Amino acid sequence: MSSILTNNSAMVALDTLRNINKNLATVQNEISTGKKVSSAKDNAAIWAISTVMSTDVESFKTISDSLNLGSSTVGVARSAAEAVTENLQSIKNLIVSAQQSNVDRDKIQADIDELTKGIQTSVSGAQFNGLNLLDGSTSADVDFLASLDRSSSGTVSASYISVERQDLSLSNSSTAATFGTTANADQTIIASGVNSGTVTSAGAGGSLAIDIASVADGNSYRILLNDSATNNTLGQRTFEYVAGSSDSADSVAANLANQISTYLSATGETNYSVSRTDGTITIGNSSAAALAVTATATTGGTAGTTTGGLGNLATIDVTTDAGATAALTAIEGLLQTSIDAASALGSSQKRIENQGEFVNNLVDAMTTGIGGLTDADMEAASARLQALQVQQQLGVQALSIANSAPQQLLSLFR
Repeated sequence: MSSILTNNSAMVALDTLRNINKNLATVQNEISTGKKVSSAKDNAAIWAISTVMSTDVESFKTISDSLNLGSSTVGVARSAAEAVTENLQSIKNLIVSAQQSNVDRDKIQADIDELTKGIQTSVSGAQFNGLNLLDGSTSADVDFLASLDRSSSGTVSASYISVERQDLSLSNSSTAATFGTTANADQTIIASGVNSGTVTSAGAGGSLAIDIASVADGNSYRILLNDSATNNTLGQRTFEYVAGSSDSADSVAANLANQISTYLSATGETNYSVSRTDGTITIGNSSAAALAVTATATTGGTAGTTTGGLGNLATIDVTTDAGATAALTAIEGLLQTSIDAASALGSSQKRIENQGEFVNNLVDAMTTGIGGLTDADMEAASARLQALQVQQQLGVQALSIANSAPQQLLSLFR
């Protein structure tokens, strides 16, 4: 039956043409963007996976920069340690020459003194962006960000490469002096009204103020933070400082606050924070559990300078027979200290560089994986485009034929 009201052929042709045009728009979008999944509406699951991986790729690029910075920092220290070793070898040669009694030992000693000054200059200048791994100012390891580890549940945690500091200094500052063992009864350090040595806490979501009330040359100051029984993200960490004759309450507080801040930043610890106002240190606690704090001031600390890793260089004196003999024994130990330091730093630098290469390879592999999920197959898209263009032309022709069918009914009424 033919009808001028309902043209079934035209409706079928129109539906077919719509599908062809829809597929043609999809292929054209793939060709223009280069992606088969360019937005969440294309494939929500694939888009979500690829977006997470893309953010990780950007993070790993930042980590690569951090590792390059770490490698440069350790490389500067290693180069300086090797230079120190060369100078020590030169000093050893001079000491060997001084073993004979018919040489000018005073001139040899003068040469040794100049080489010693050169060693001191090398150590003090072995810093990169303000970080010196050789000066013995602190024994705390330095952590460099090495990776972001994503678990199957989606939790992300940071991994670090820890580099051990080396001490090739001839003397250390008061921050490295011996910490006292005798508790100070007076109120030189007070934590919210609690005197020195008494455990108190920074409450959950709160803070604790620690006041450096008075400072004396040789007094030592220690802050112990401990969340082992609660969050256990910090564990038990000790920060300490021995005051010198020129120190004030503010400088002691500044040193301790800086130590704590540096540690929190290096480990990525976000539950706790530290700030300072004049001689007061404030420990902030944003976690849901209390943080135990023990602030202690003691007497008996050794302020001023102490012997560094190469401190025995200052005692070398080859102007006498006994001194020349003793110097030969001393220089062997100093050489070994320097060699061990350079070796340890070289191993650390190699590890950092290897991690950097791994991160770069990982970025390449992840980028390839993301491409496999989202990139369009351009050869296939080109073939589909041509086929769909032909189908579109045929669909238009079919719709034209179907639309002309009712006109054939006019012949029945002539």
